[in-house]
Amino acid sequence: MNKVIPLISALIGGIVVAVVLIATGVAGDGDTKTVVAQAPLAAANASGDDDALTPRDIYKRDAPGVVFISAEIVKTQPSPFVEPQRGMSTGTGFVIGKNGSIVTNAHVVQGATRVNVRIGDDQVVKAKIAGEDPSTDLALLLVDPDGLDLHPLALGSSKAVEVGDPTLAIGNPFGLDRTLTTGVVSAKQRNIPSLLEGFRIDDVIQTDAAINPGNSGGPLLDATGKVIGVNSQIETGGGSGFVGIGFAVPIDTAKEVIPQLRSKGRVDRAYLGVSTAAADPGVDGGDPVKGARVLDVQPNSPAEKAGIRPGDVVQKIGDTQIESSDQLSEAVTKHKPGESVPVQIVRGGRERSVDVRLVTRPGLSASQ
Repeated sequence: MNKVIPLISALIGGIVVAVVLIATGVAGDGDTKTVVAQAPLAAANASGDDDALTPRDIYKRDAPGVVFISAEIVKTQPSPFVEPQRGMSTGTGFVIGKNGSIVTNAHVVQGATRVNVRIGDDQVVKAKIAGEDPSTDLALLLVDPDGLDLHPLALGSSKAVEVGDPTLAIGNPFGLDRTLTTGVVSAKQRNIPSLLEGFRIDDVIQTDAAINPGNSGGPLLDATGKVIGVNSQIETGGGSGFVGIGFAVPIDTAKEVIPQLRSKGRVDRAYLGVSTAAADPGVDGGDPVKGARVLDVQPNSPAEKAGIRPGDVVQKIGDTQIESSDQLSEAVTKHKPGESVPVQIVRGGRERSVDVRLVTRPGLSASQ
């Protein structure tokens, strides 16, 4: 009688589970047969999702929706006697609509005079930059959909992401088109600096799925093949390639930004005009203080006009309690330019409230 022994092994990283069935003949000729079957990614995180797919399934379905982007870049020089520098930027994007909408990183197309998109193996078309948002490093491209075989990717939710969940990245690292890598969510709610402005991008997803130069703008996918982030940056440890730490702008952020890029080509954000650091946990003016300590106030900014000074500790904006610089930044962006909000500060141990009329955030700045 043949005895069947099921053995289950997990691929390194816990992403793919291979089920190995070894059938050993006891009464027969003793031949051994091994069958390897790829199990759904969701089995690795016990999500129980009926729509769970294997990495192979996800790649077959979603890879056609991932595009290769090449942009002709012109960088102006400070002197009129120096010729502008011309170069080529390449990256990744993914289709989000049959109307020809494509999402990528803003740093992939910044300064571009011409953008080409390769769809599939041989369809190369010119793309229009509909809008860019340097603060979140997102851009929206538009291509004429006529005659194109477009495969929009399904968008998931980054709010549902948990550490340890499987991730997949599809992109064009070093020009190697539609490369698949796998990993897990390594951390949530990271804050990273925008590559194009001094502001920070909030709630970023950290992953150990291999991301390299050329992956920028590509999709980070979950176990069901839905987009949960836009791959944007890597930590290189002083090198130039993958070391196990990559960052993706959350897709929920993209869902807020893309409609604005489509309608007006930009995103207008509120601006206070202060640079801050975490307040000392010790004593300020005789009282323990928590909040964001003002280091610098920009000239002619809403903060300066409201009387906020260096040394003040911001504890509240509107109804939002502030305990860190990151919280201050997030609180300001929840308001709209032109809106007047009360700001509670501590100065010399005394609490006071000032009304601040926020304005539209300027370019390249390290202040809130």
